[in-house]
Amino acid sequence: MSEASLPEQVRVTEAAAALIEQLRAQHGPLLFHQSGGCCDGSSPMCYPQDDFIVGDRDVRLGEVAGAPFYMSPSQYEYWKHTQLTLDVVPGQGGMFSLENGSGRRFHIRSRLFSDAEADALKAAGRI
Repeated sequence: MSEASLPEQVRVTEAAAALIEQLRAQHGPLLFHQSGGCCDGSSPMCYPQDDFIVGDRDVRLGEVAGAPFYMSPSQYEYWKHTQLTLDVVPGQGGMFSLENGSGRRFHIRSRLFSDAEADALKAAGRI
């Protein structure tokens, strides 16, 4: 199976893509990091690319609206069998995330990969 035909590990809704574009216009290039962190739990966090140092072991799941999306290794072990969808819901964003104060927050929805999708990702060395 070619890389292009593998299922996406992370996707983005139109609403989230629109908010990403607004934040990019204000802050420049962005990135997302999904940690198992303490302060904001396991919320997807949006940062200016130059303000966040990605760890050597962090896993890049893909891109959402042109912004790379990373996950901590411990979170990845828990979530690697799921396809994540970055969405936006009403609420307060993460304390350090760029959407904070907008009245909206990024939110992750997930679904388990089918057996065929998981097998394809395993064969490609992705999970």
